[in-house]
This record gives sequence, structure tokens and C-alpha cells, in this order.
Amino acid sequence: MPVFVDKAKIFIQSGKGGDGHISFRREKFVNNGGPDGGDGGKGGDVIFKVDEGINTLADFHYGGKYKAENGQDGNKRRCHGKNGSDLIIKVPEGTVIKEAASGQVIADMSGDNKEAVILKGGRGGNGNMHYATSTMQAPKYAQPGQPAIELEVLLELKVIADVGLVGFPNVGKSTFLSKVSNAKPKIANYHFTTLSPMLGVVDLKDARGFVVADIPGLIEGASEGAGLGHEFLRHIERTRVMIHVVDAASTEGRDPFEDIEAINNELKTYNADITQKPQVIAANKIDMLPDGENSEVIQKIRDKYEPLGVKVFATSTLTGQGIQELLYYISKVLSEINEKPVIFEQEFFPETMAKQADEAFTVEYDEAEKEYVVEGPKIEKMLGYTNLESEKGFAFFQKFMADNGILDELEKLHIQEGDTVRMYGFSFEYYRNADTVPGNFVEDEEE
Repeated sequence: MPVFVDKAKIFIQSGKGGDGHISFRREKFVNNGGPDGGDGGKGGDVIFKVDEGINTLADFHYGGKYKAENGQDGNKRRCHGKNGSDLIIKVPEGTVIKEAASGQVIADMSGDNKEAVILKGGRGGNGNMHYATSTMQAPKYAQPGQPAIELEVLLELKVIADVGLVGFPNVGKSTFLSKVSNAKPKIANYHFTTLSPMLGVVDLKDARGFVVADIPGLIEGASEGAGLGHEFLRHIERTRVMIHVVDAASTEGRDPFEDIEAINNELKTYNADITQKPQVIAANKIDMLPDGENSEVIQKIRDKYEPLGVKVFATSTLTGQGIQELLYYISKVLSEINEKPVIFEQEFFPETMAKQADEAFTVEYDEAEKEYVVEGPKIEKMLGYTNLESEKGFAFFQKFMADNGILDELEKLHIQEGDTVRMYGFSFEYYRNADTVPGNFVEDEEE
């Protein structure tokens, strides 16, 4: 039997875009062959997809790194590099994908969201065939492919059910589920029989059916990590109504009032919003009480909780007494709520990571070469589409450096007018207020 795993942490990485190629036509009967470097291929995406045949995150239990394929570099004769293959990661429905460090939601694989691109592959770089102009007929540079994005994500499986059964261990929740639905949980008279959430579909004649989840028994301190129950509290978040099953007969010596309060406190500590959901109390095991549903303890439970808007049903999962009335009441409540199942909204956007990386740049002084060196993906991109040998192009280049703070960074390093600045294949002398193309602006020789 596969192990039920509902939480896992993995690394995912998109594919890097292939680099553009630098080459020139060198054919015997072709005069003045121009640049023919091809474009790099796009890197593969990381895609999460719901698989209806999976109900656990066991495949990710030991973590690991999941990497899409890189795009291939461009080649000569305008050959385009092959795009990298996407990586498809299959998960069960109800999986919430979060950024591991912040815990913010990236995607909720529930409802209509059956497939989601979590990380996009890097764009392939342009080959040097794109940069030929009337004044620059032999460009010796090409655009690099966009880098891969790596992200650590937390996968959490939150079962999708209309109704959640909560309560202490051994109060009859598993038996209740087996009586009202098609679920077949293992049932025995000892604590923590249920080691994973069980789902069952309730069908009612002339009324709306619904899905019930038996949440493993909670104990005091569950929200802080005690017992087994804390591992499954997350599954209650999606439910719209809760049935609080309590042992009204105190067959194990516990006080039913203390049990109800203890469980509600655990739910509130874990997530206060949960306690705002409609709740119904199933005062169970009345077959063990001398007066059955007319027992004094049942009346006391009703007197305390029904004024608070919590309906109380006297039930026996052994005889079936009170079960049908409870189910039809739940169906009525769900119809009145008429809300869509809980879907967690996106809070973290991985594409911002690519944008930040694209905008980064460094400004350093090369002591050996006596030059200031400016590097960064955004600068490479700018150089790829700007003709720096034209007056208009160089004016744009000056404005770009000013707007992006590059000139300020150079001055922080005490650059002087006339000092050399190097940027990806180009060198020029620095003049803060230059408004014309400097005569010594040169394309570096190919190494």
C-alpha cells in the first residue's frame, strides 16, 4: 500500500535559453558574405499538471531537483537552436504549490486549474544576423539566451471536500464515513486508526449530495505539532461545513464538553478563519447511553451550543440513529451557502524573479586593464538592438545609462572624463555630458 504523503519540498528549474551565434558567410562564390549567426532555442518550461490517478505526494517525498531542458545555441548559416523540452510534473488534484521561503501561494491545482506553467524557460538569444546595419555590416556580437530560473517550492495536498469530520481519535468518525458514503476506511477500536484523510461521496434522495473528508483525529496541541492530527489540519481549510463528532457517552473517560472546546481551540490556533465555517455537532454513541437521545448529557450539549448557532444531532453510527437527519441538514446548509470550493489565490509570481535578474547590472573597475566594466542582462539586451555608431543611437545609449543609474554608479567609483568603459564587446571614453558620438567609440576586436 503506498504511503500517504501530503507535504513535500523540491527544487524546480526552467531551461536556459540558447545563446545567439556569431558567424559570417564564408563561401567560395559569395562576395562580401554577411553575418549569418542563428538564434538560440527557447528553454523548456516547468509545468505542473493534475493527474486524476494520483492521490498522494509520495513521488516527491525525498525531495530532489526537477529541471527542464535548456535551449540549444544557434548555429551558423542562420540555423535556429532547438527549443528545450518542457518538464511536466504530475500532482494530485488539490495540490497547492508555494514558494518555500515565504510560504506564498504560486498555484492551486484545484477546480478548473488542471495545468499551470510555474517557471517559463529562458528566451533564446538573437544571432548576429539580426544586428547588421548600413553602418555596422559585420557585428561581432550576439545576444545571450535568458538564464534559467531556479526555485524551491513547497507542495501541500489539501483534500477537496464539502464537509470535514473533526474530533478526537476513536469517537466514531471512520465508522460514520463508512455508514454514509462509499468510503471503506479501516476501522478498529484504537487511537489513530485513520492515518490519512479519507474521502466519501454522500448520495441523498431528493437532495444535494456532497463529499465528506474524515480528518485524522486531533488532540490537544495538534496545531503546535503534537500527535498525528497536526499533519492534516491543512485539509480542513477547503471544507465549507464541519461535523464535529464527539463521544457523548464518554466511553474513554473524556468529558464531551472539554473535547469540543479543545478541538475548537486547536482549529482556531491553526487558522482562525476555520472557526467561522458552519459547524454541526454529532453527539455520537448514544446507543451507549441509558436514555439514548433523551439523556441529560445530550440536552446539556444542545443547551450550550444551539444558542450559539451550532445544531446538535444525537447519533449512533452503530445503529444509524440520527444519521439521516444530520445528512439532510448538512445538504440544506450547503445549498444555502452555495459558495464555490475554496481555491487559494496566487500570492507569489515567479516571473518577477526573471524580471529582477534581467534588470540587474554590475559596475566594477578592472585594475589590470585600467578600465571600468559594466555588465548585466539588461545591458546586453540594450546593446543588441541599439546602433551605437549612429548619433541618434548613442544619444539613446547615454539616456539609458542615466535612467538606469549606471552613470551614478560609475561616478561612485570616481571615474574621470576620458577614462575607458567596457561593455560587452564595446569600449568608449567616458564623458558625462557627451551629446555626440565620440570618435574613439570602437567595437572590440574578436579574440
